[in-house]
Amino acid sequence: MFSHQHHHWAYVWIPALAAFMWCATLLAMIITWAAQGRPIYVSEDGTIPFISDIGADILKPLFIVGGSITAVGFFLSLVIERWLRHTGRLIPNMRRREKVFNWLAVLGAFIGGAGLILLTIFDTKRHTSLHRVFLLVFMVGVALSAIFTILEYRWISKDFGEIRKLKATYLAKALIAGILIILAIVFAVFLTQNGTKADNVDAVLEWTIAFGFTFYLLTFWYDLRMSKGMHRGQLGRENLMAQTNGSVRPSYATDGTHGAYGQPAYGQGGPTYAV
Repeated sequence: MFSHQHHHWAYVWIPALAAFMWCATLLAMIITWAAQGRPIYVSEDGTIPFISDIGADILKPLFIVGGSITAVGFFLSLVIERWLRHTGRLIPNMRRREKVFNWLAVLGAFIGGAGLILLTIFDTKRHTSLHRVFLLVFMVGVALSAIFTILEYRWISKDFGEIRKLKATYLAKALIAGILIILAIVFAVFLTQNGTKADNVDAVLEWTIAFGFTFYLLTFWYDLRMSKGMHRGQLGRENLMAQTNGSVRPSYATDGTHGAYGQPAYGQGGPTYAV
């Protein structure tokens, strides 16, 4: 379905939709809290509510829907990116380690997304312990996904012609993910403390991390935009030619067909290269 040019916009906008839905959910929650006169919720310990405090009250349906759409969009963004690399519409993984990092990033996104959905369902007012467990699962899953994504980008060929664009998104991911991971560690430290001051600091940190996640999602929108106008295998050919300085012998596919010099031959499993 995604191989047709006119469907390009559909998958490119998935991470943007997830980012918009997540940000809109957070804004709706904090605006509702302010409009209600800043009430103190049953599960709230400080004077500033956690996201989950508001999400456990009358806005729980919104929290579940918003969190679920965000989680699915995040996971699909990495799955689609993996598919586009496999087909050569994004920079392909030329080494096994890059592919492994890519799949580990997808797995991390799945774990993080599942944690996000479950923490919205098992709210902090009725299921305090479970909620904290799933909050931890969400944060660890996203952190692992970010780390493996950054490692994958770090090892992609530096000879590729579009390396400047790739470097921009790699640095953006590293910067945003690094800040969020540090804040998450500080958040975990304050979570173990008691007292109104500690709770207020933790609440501010949670809202900051949550809004920061919006920007991390948008980096995948930038990634997927790079496939615009690219045909199957195009970036694979360019990357291969860059690595070999144009010195490539023909490669032969399993079905007996072969490509021209510097072009991939496609078998049943996608692009293969012979150098």
